[in-house]
Amino acid sequence: MTQHTQNHLHGVTLEAMLTELVAHYGWEGLGQRIDIRCFKADPSIKSSLTFLRKTAWAREKVEALYVGMRRAMK
Repeated sequence: MTQHTQNHLHGVTLEAMLTELVAHYGWEGLGQRIDIRCFKADPSIKSSLTFLRKTAWAREKVEALYVGMRRAMK
């Protein structure tokens, strides 16, 4: 296997991850899984992306949840 096929995030933008997570869990479910205000108080893709791009620990949690969701779907 190549490194790219092992990396579930290769080629996936943060916006695409967030959009797919919101479609799967909804904002409320996402806020329950990752306790950050941008998912709980008047959430939007735009405001969440702004926060996630500036906050590494939150972005890592979103990436981990995305990878876990994708693995569970297989």
